[in-house]
Amino acid sequence: MKKIYSNIFKVNNKNLSKALNCLKKKQLVGVPTETVYGLAGNAYSRESVGSIYALKKRPYKNPLIIHYYDLKRLEKDAYLNKKFFKLYKAFCPGPITFILKKKKDSLITNLATSGLKTIAVRFPNNKIIRKILKQLKFPLAIPSANKSTKVSPVSAQDVSVDFGGSLKLILDDGSCDIGIESTVVDLTSKVKILRPGFVNPKEIGKVLKCKVTIDKKSLLIKSPGMLKRHYSPGIPMKLNQDKAKNNQAFLVYGKNYKKGRHIFNLSYKSNLNEAARNLYKTLRLIKKKKYKIIYVSKIPNKNIGIALNDRLTKAAR
Repeated sequence: MKKIYSNIFKVNNKNLSKALNCLKKKQLVGVPTETVYGLAGNAYSRESVGSIYALKKRPYKNPLIIHYYDLKRLEKDAYLNKKFFKLYKAFCPGPITFILKKKKDSLITNLATSGLKTIAVRFPNNKIIRKILKQLKFPLAIPSANKSTKVSPVSAQDVSVDFGGSLKLILDDGSCDIGIESTVVDLTSKVKILRPGFVNPKEIGKVLKCKVTIDKKSLLIKSPGMLKRHYSPGIPMKLNQDKAKNNQAFLVYGKNYKKGRHIFNLSYKSNLNEAARNLYKTLRLIKKKKYKIIYVSKIPNKNIGIALNDRLTKAAR
């Protein structure tokens, strides 16, 4: 299949084999997931995981999410509990990450878990990354494929823009279905959300039959998305604004806003799922157009809107 860019490849059997060979050689590969594009490496290899941290310029205190194909493979690395099984049955494979206690004899390199006694795990739903995970004898550490603290990628082109020729291979599976990172739920003590995402607290609480809240005060970083500054387009942002001048980018939501060159609407239909899919690519577009500041209208704080507001708040810091 013809290359789109020098390091972007359409998905076919030949290119999947190339990706598998790279991963087996402890090299990194840009891969699609249903949430955002990821930077994949062998989670058992300190060399591979070290390359992820170096390429992303990611702080070592910020642990990675380890991606698995099935439960059988996870059992080797983590202690599973009743709450986990209930949530797994309800939402997996899918956009939810679990914090579990790590087994002492786990082969996951301590670098991937930032030396913690816990491990963040996920079972992605994208068919391409599932094919890859099924054929490997090791799980994959897959953080978002962007420079640390910057806007996450939702296309193979985004990954190429961020890393240039540093990656030999990026698999192109089109735009991500969800467009925002997974929900992270801590199951090591009292159930709490460490990072909001597509699966919201009410849905999790309904399955577990308990109230689930978002933890905003934890000082211990157990998962990605807990750093105060993240998802930043590198431009100052002002939230909950009613208007903006013509030379200011205005990021809005809903049908109550006029169209204009400086107005960027996440969803004219007032659809929060559509807004989530459009968020990161719109922030990248605004930066590409060289606006100096972004004004942001109010976003409903419900369902995936909770995650949208979380990302915008951190991006604005």
